[in-house]
Parts: sequence; structure tokens; C-alpha cells
Amino acid sequence: MPRNARFTLPDRPTVYHVISRTALPGFPLGDIEKDKLLDIIRYFSKIYFVDVLGFAVMGNHWHLAVRVYPQEYAERDEVKERFSDRYGDDIYFGDKEYEKCSKKWTDLSEFVREIKQSFSRYYNKRHSRRGFFWGERFKSMIVQEGRTLVNMLAYIDLNPIRAGIVKKPEDYRWCSLGYHTQTGNKDGLLSIDFGMKEWNEFNPSEIVRKYRQFVYETGAVDAGKGKVMDRKIVEKARKKGYKISRTDRFRYKCRYFTDSGVIGGKDFVQEVFDQVKHLLGSKDERKFTPVGGVDGVYSMKRLG
Repeated sequence: MPRNARFTLPDRPTVYHVISRTALPGFPLGDIEKDKLLDIIRYFSKIYFVDVLGFAVMGNHWHLAVRVYPQEYAERDEVKERFSDRYGDDIYFGDKEYEKCSKKWTDLSEFVREIKQSFSRYYNKRHSRRGFFWGERFKSMIVQEGRTLVNMLAYIDLNPIRAGIVKKPEDYRWCSLGYHTQTGNKDGLLSIDFGMKEWNEFNPSEIVRKYRQFVYETGAVDAGKGKVMDRKIVEKARKKGYKISRTDRFRYKCRYFTDSGVIGGKDFVQEVFDQVKHLLGSKDERKFTPVGGVDGVYSMKRLG
């Protein structure tokens, strides 16, 4: 039975909400895997003609809000530059290469396929396994820009809240607000062009502040599924005008340097834990926490 055709609008810049789930049981996407998937998304977002608007990488699935541009936006000089970034300067670039790449790099299905295949290869190699990692083909829906888009982005950023993983979206490094807050939107991964004309802002930090307000106020509403944001947390943010001060940003970092037993890269923390876990008892399972505001650094609570 043939697959249903995917809804796309190839004649205009279009926003899609993409959802993809793993075929494996449990929650195979740990911290290291989440970081890697995000790195892959970051890499291909520089090759394809897309804007990443939002994301949330969870333990067994991920969400992505992406604006895909049509082939007419893929100008030859820009395609040639991305071709060199992808394949190197020594590979010939001519008319056929331009036509092939400009078509491929403006295609939503190709964009998601490359992300998923690259991650599958990484995961299988890391865990010495074979076979499928992802489940059925990814889901996608076309999203109208403006109020509909912002509501959808809030839904994505509230995933770790609804799942009860964190109290505030910015405490979760693998969602949009967490990425904005903890990395300062490293490498310009995220676009904040939400199409919200009524916000009438050109200052990126002010747009993020207004978006944060929208997410908090939305998160405080019981949607009938999952947890809601603590009203005390929302009220506190409301009193601050939903601004994150420099002190708040620094606090994300400094508390780990006083409260941690081990701090460093995830592999290093895991290595140390494996060597000392006999001191803790065989049933002890430590959770490694990403250090807010410091890219790639994790901590483990003190042993005693």
C-alpha cells in the first residue's frame, strides 16, 4: 500500500512541525545522545536552506520547528559555498551539482532523512548494535506563521515540563529556551523570526523575553495532559518582567562549581563515576546534570 503524500508547500517559505520517535523501548536518548542529535541538527541546518525555530529532544523522540525555503531561494553562489563546506574545496561544482544540491537542500524530507540517518549510524556504532533506531517515518504538519507558530513553539518547549523533568524550560538544555538561556543561542542555531508583527521588536533579547513570557503563561494553564508550571515560579518571573538577569545567568553556572562532586565533560564524569561507584553501592544510579550556561560541561552531586 503506497504511503500518503506528505503535505508540503514547495513554492514558498513554509514552517513545519516535525516529530520523530525511536523504535527502541524505554528512553535510549541519554544526555550524550541528545547532545549528538543536536550537533547533527546544527550541522545540517547550515547546509540546507532552512531556519530552525524551535526544538525539544526528549528521551525517546524529538520535536523540530523548521522553516524550509523553496529552491528559488538557493542562489548559485550560496549553494556553491555550502557545497564546499559539505564536500570540500577539491570536489568539482558545476551545473549538475548546482541543480542537484539546490533541489535536495530545499527539501524537508531530505533534511530530516539526513539527520536521522546520521544519528542512527552514530548510535549503532556507539552502542555496538545493528538495525533500525527510528520507528515509523517522521510526522510533519504545516504551521501558519504568527500566533499559531508561537503556540506550537510553546508546546514544544513545554515538553520537558509536561514530562516532569524540570520546573522551568530554560533548565532543560535540549529545548529552545534552554538553548537560548544556557548557550546564548550558540552559533545562531535558532531563528527568532516568529512572524509576530504585534510584538514589533527588532531587539533579539526582547523578542526572546516576550516569547519566554508566552511560554510561562501558557505552561501555567492545565492542558489536561502532563504537568503544569508551578504558579509560584510563574509569578516570580512575572514580577521580574520575564527578564533573565546577568546574575541569574551566572547562577546557572556557579552553583555547580560549589555543589558538585565531579564536574567536566559527560564522558569524564561517567568515567569517574564508574571508578568510584563501588563506594556508593551497586544500586546507586547517579544523574549527571548539564551545567547551565557552560556548553558541554556536566556535574555529579557529591558522594557524601
